[in-house]
Amino acid sequence: MTQAVGFQERHYHAQDGCRLYYRDYGDPLSAPAPLLCLSGLTRNAKDFDVLARRLAGRRRVVCPDYRGRGQSDTDPDWRKYAPKETLGDVRHLMIAAGLHRAVICGVSFGGLLAMALSVVAPTALAGVILNDVGPDLNPSGTERILDYLSRDHPQADWETATATMRQTFPYLSYKTDEDWRRFTEASFREGADGQLHVDYDVNLVRPLRETHEQEDIWRLFAALRRIPVLLIRGGKSDVLSEETVEKMVRVKPDLAYLSLAGVGHAPSMNEPESERAIDEFLRRIDD
Repeated sequence: MTQAVGFQERHYHAQDGCRLYYRDYGDPLSAPAPLLCLSGLTRNAKDFDVLARRLAGRRRVVCPDYRGRGQSDTDPDWRKYAPKETLGDVRHLMIAAGLHRAVICGVSFGGLLAMALSVVAPTALAGVILNDVGPDLNPSGTERILDYLSRDHPQADWETATATMRQTFPYLSYKTDEDWRRFTEASFREGADGQLHVDYDVNLVRPLRETHEQEDIWRLFAALRRIPVLLIRGGKSDVLSEETVEKMVRVKPDLAYLSLAGVGHAPSMNEPESERAIDEFLRRIDD
């Protein structure tokens, strides 16, 4: 364990011995339910830094790096990157970190994990925030993402990398140069060759491409019926469609919903509208 500015850096070991990393913000003894932040497929704890710092004065916020991402160990066996393995790692984290009952904030892939947790550990969920993800995944959007994520994208320096990210993801909600630089620094790491490389093992995409197990995601979402849920959608998302949102509301009429005009996949959750919606949702749970 090491102390960083604003959070504790901690590690735990998965059941197979893989050493995994997470950031721990706030007071572990805070009265409100802690927030467990689950990132997108190749993303990491850094994505939640602004959100976590904003909320840490009132509640504990835990943000892991999945195996093969960020500061967690890579795995020589790409099969260990399968979603069911990642779900097992998250459940093990909840035990290791003492998260007996938490609000789960899941971005894209992390939202799918949150839905799965509602089946395998329903009593551990005080609420769920789903960021731009639902039970139906748009094939064209997911294929675009998998194609991009399956390759490294070396960059010469941070300025070049930041410019590339702005060009590649024009519909993200970042407004300032600082926002884009923070997003870029959460996406790349410096390599021994002096270049910047993606901050994940590109092999983690293989289980999604090379295995054919199909999970009924609507069954997972239905398990959230009795759990408070906030859904945030980017208005220009090519992953979560308006039609899917309408179906989700029919399954769960009390679903809290926010759509962000002009924003693509996925919202940062630092937009003013998102902050207000998240704060109100957490107040409802705390009450």
